[in-house]
Amino acid sequence: MIRWTPQQMDRLEQAARKGLRVQLLRRGTEYVVTARRVTSRGRKEVFVGYLPMTGEELVVPIEEIDHFEVIGQ
Repeated sequence: MIRWTPQQMDRLEQAARKGLRVQLLRRGTEYVVTARRVTSRGRKEVFVGYLPMTGEELVVPIEEIDHFEVIGQ
């Protein structure tokens, strides 16, 4: 699990604003998604990305992200 710093949240939010690709690791599974937004659902902050291969949205609670990397900044 990531210890989120303000800089890391800024990178993730900036990726969502610019629609950049993000590689993230969650529970041992790696995803490469196009970032859509960082928002709240209930009491949790979530990252929303678009899976280009399936056309589905991937909604991941921020606390479940083990690692992420913004691709092509």
